[in-house]
Amino acid sequence: MKKETLFSKRSDNLPPLANRMRPNSIEKFVGQEHIIGKDQIINQMIKSDKLFSMIFWGPPGSGKTTLARIITNSTRSEFFEISAVTASVKDVRNIIQSGEKNLSIGNKTILFIDEIHRFSKNQQDALLHAVEDGTLILIGATTENPSFEIISPLLSRCRVVKIDPISKNNLKQLLNKTFSEDIIISKYTIEIEKKDIDYLIDSAGGDARKMYNTFEIAFNIAFENKQKNKTVTIKRKTLNTALQNKTLLYDKGGDYHYDTISAFIKSVRGSDPDAAIYWLAVMLEGGEDPIFIARRLIILSSEDIGNADPQALVIATNGFQAVKSIGMPEAAIVLAQVTTFLSTAPKSNASYVAVKTAQQFVKESGSQSVPLHLRNAPTKLMKKQNYGIDYKYPHSYHGFTEQNYFPEIKPKNPLYLPKEIGYEKYIKQRLSKLWSSRYD
Repeated sequence: MKKETLFSKRSDNLPPLANRMRPNSIEKFVGQEHIIGKDQIINQMIKSDKLFSMIFWGPPGSGKTTLARIITNSTRSEFFEISAVTASVKDVRNIIQSGEKNLSIGNKTILFIDEIHRFSKNQQDALLHAVEDGTLILIGATTENPSFEIISPLLSRCRVVKIDPISKNNLKQLLNKTFSEDIIISKYTIEIEKKDIDYLIDSAGGDARKMYNTFEIAFNIAFENKQKNKTVTIKRKTLNTALQNKTLLYDKGGDYHYDTISAFIKSVRGSDPDAAIYWLAVMLEGGEDPIFIARRLIILSSEDIGNADPQALVIATNGFQAVKSIGMPEAAIVLAQVTTFLSTAPKSNASYVAVKTAQQFVKESGSQSVPLHLRNAPTKLMKKQNYGIDYKYPHSYHGFTEQNYFPEIKPKNPLYLPKEIGYEKYIKQRLSKLWSSRYD
C-alpha cells in the first residue's frame, strides 16, 4: 500500500499556511481592535470609502500588509504593491501614471509600499505631489519609527497608524481558526498539549507569520511520523526542531530595536553597569550596528553626565573612533569599557537642561539684536558705527570682569544650573563667585 504523504493531499503550488490564513475582510481580521473596531479609524474609513494616505507602523507579522489589502478589497480602488527593497523611482513613476489615468475617470489608486523606511529621500520625494493631489492613496508599512525614517514633507501628508504586536489571546484565536478552517490542517485531528501551544505562541513574540511558519513546519514533520490515520500529534521536541535555534527577540529593524536601546541608555543613566552590560550584550548578539551604539553613548556622555565628569565625552568619543577602527568582535570590548565608565560616572543633565531652556527662551523672545559692544569691528565702517565699543577684554582684567553678554531681553534666571555633583560642584562654586548677583 502506498504510504500517504502530505503532498498527496494537496497541490505543490498551494501557498504557505500564513498566506492561506490571511483574512480578506475586516470582519475576519483578528486583533488591532484599537483601529479596526466599531467607530475606529480603519473601520470608519472603509465604511465611508473616504481613503487617506497613511503609514502603518508596527512589528513584523502584525498585519500591516493584510490590512492594506483588506482596505483595497473593501473599497473601489486599484491596488499596486511594491517593496522598497527592490522598487525604483521609475517603478513609482509608472504607478503614478496609472493613478493619473484612474483619477481622470474618477477611480482611486492605492499604492502599498512595504518597508517604506528603506526608500531613499529621492524615492520618497517622487511620491510627494501624487500623494498631495490625490493621484495616489499611499499606504506605507514600516517597522521603523516613521519620525526618523520618513521625510517630513511626506510624513505630513500621511496619518501614522500604530500597529501593535498581536496579543497571545489573538494568536490563540488564529491558531484555533487554523485547526478548523485551513484547507489542509482542518482535515486532521491535531493533538498538542496546552503547554506546548503556549510555548509556540510565546516563541512567536507577537508575530503571527512566525507562529504560522513554525506550526506549519512542525505539522509537516509530525505528519510524516503520524501513527493514526487522521490524527497528527505535535510534541515539544517537534516544535523545537521547527524553531531550530530559537532566534533572539531582538530585531534591529523593528520596535524592539528602539525599546532595547532605550533600556540600555536608561540603565547607564541610572548608574547600573550590570543592567547596561546586559542590554549591550542583547544588542550585540542581535546584530546591532556597534557604531550606532557608540554614537548613542557620545550623546549620553553630554546629556546625562556633562560637566559632572568632563572626561565622559572624551572617553565616549575615543570609544566611537576605536569602534570604527577595529570593528566587531573586538569592538564589543571597547563598548563594554565605555559603557561601564559612563554607568559609574557622576550624573548631571545641567548642560542638557541649559540648552533646552535657552532654546525655549529664544522661541518665546524671538531673535534679538546683538549689543554693539559684543560685535566684531573688522572694518573702519563698522568701527564708525560703534561696533565693539566699550567691550571689556577679560584678559585685561586678570581673566574676568563682569559685563553684560545678553541682548536687551534676557532670562530672569540662570540657564545653566550646575549641580553639587562631581566636577560640577567646583563649577558651581566658581560661577557663584563670578556672577554672585545671578546665582544668589
